[in-house]
Amino acid sequence: MATREIGALDTAFLCLEQHDAPMHIGAVAVFDPREEVDPARLKALLAERVERIPRMRRHVGDSWLPAGAAQWEEDPDFRAEEHIHNHGVPWPGGPDELATLVSELVAEPLDLTRPLWELHVLTGLHGGRFAILVKLHHALADGAGAVELGLGLLDGFEPVADTHEPDPAGTERGVLGFARSMLTSISRPDRLVRTTLTAADELRHTVQQAGEALNIGWSVLRNVQMPRPASPLLAPRSASKRIELFALEMGDIRRVRKCHGGTTNDIVLAIVTGALRRWLTTRGYPVDTLRLRALVPVSHRCRDRQPAGNNRLSGYLCDLPVNEPDPRLRLDVLRSSMRDNKSAGPLRGPGALPVLADRVPPALHRLATRTAVRGAPLLFDTVITNVPLPDMPVSLDGAGLRELYPLVPLAAGHALSIAASQYRDRVHVGLQANRAALPDIEKFNEALPHALAELDGSEA
Repeated sequence: MATREIGALDTAFLCLEQHDAPMHIGAVAVFDPREEVDPARLKALLAERVERIPRMRRHVGDSWLPAGAAQWEEDPDFRAEEHIHNHGVPWPGGPDELATLVSELVAEPLDLTRPLWELHVLTGLHGGRFAILVKLHHALADGAGAVELGLGLLDGFEPVADTHEPDPAGTERGVLGFARSMLTSISRPDRLVRTTLTAADELRHTVQQAGEALNIGWSVLRNVQMPRPASPLLAPRSASKRIELFALEMGDIRRVRKCHGGTTNDIVLAIVTGALRRWLTTRGYPVDTLRLRALVPVSHRCRDRQPAGNNRLSGYLCDLPVNEPDPRLRLDVLRSSMRDNKSAGPLRGPGALPVLADRVPPALHRLATRTAVRGAPLLFDTVITNVPLPDMPVSLDGAGLRELYPLVPLAAGHALSIAASQYRDRVHVGLQANRAALPDIEKFNEALPHALAELDGSEA
């Protein structure tokens, strides 16, 4: 049976899983069919396409070498249809009914003894539309990896290439692999030279990674906020979750870019910051003295050499100027902060916590990850991520994709996570909130269009 060791960062996400704090990412994809939806047909089609993706057939198994590691194993009892479920959205099938059903489904953890994903077919939406809720454990993929897997389920796309194939013989990493290669190469001078050069390259790479880890660790310590200012976005864990979905028009965002500069991501951060200010003001928080900081995940897939694992993440820490009443000055502050972060690069700075986690042995994750992650609120208050999507129309069983809202889990001690993605002429925003801590999260959702209007100059 083919197996593959799970990477260190992927192991960390497994270790963070708790029944009231599940670590799956997801998306709500809304489709516009040309004819009446047949839920059974959709389920059969999705099951057929899942079967073509080897990664979706694997579950987590334990490994003795290296100590504490886990590995992906083929599930001998795998049946794709058991992971795909049909639901009817309550009448009248509007946005609130959809968000309520999605909230209930997202709050349910995945079964860690089975392949770590679920698909939920949601029919009965207004106008004859249907939605697919994707739940995918963060150990299986990051945002970019989830998009690659998801495209394999859509019309006209080939399944994503399998990155979990076992290493070819003779390519083991580490001391054990080096020793074995040296022993088998002693009688072959040409092979001995190649093995020695490869070992030197591996050693140089290991030393470079250790240096990066030390720099990141020092940056993290220097940016810990002690004592931690009170934050309305920090709270104890709760099994009660609320999902909110909202769309921003790209035409409005382009108009802001033309007038004030910045990237789409800068403007989304400014909109979120403005909405936080407006919402927290209604809750009676002294926003003029409030300090909030976001972790903005970024991908570094193209730079990473390690073959194992599916998460290639780093991050930037970005102060959110909720204390600034002028919306354009808020955008200026955020644009400057993101420019500085990008100049430093994704492999340094306190936001590169995921890179640091990827340098830690699996056994240490098993022992210490849950304890270490309790310090996350000392660094940031929320996660705001932008998931890139292909700029092309896509469909499922002939039904065109109309909206796609990404979802990210709540970090330890955090009450709100925010994900955005641009598809066609809209930016879709998915919010996940701790319902017990933020019972009025829908008011933050309602504040988003006002924050955009402030930047656009159409609202005083």
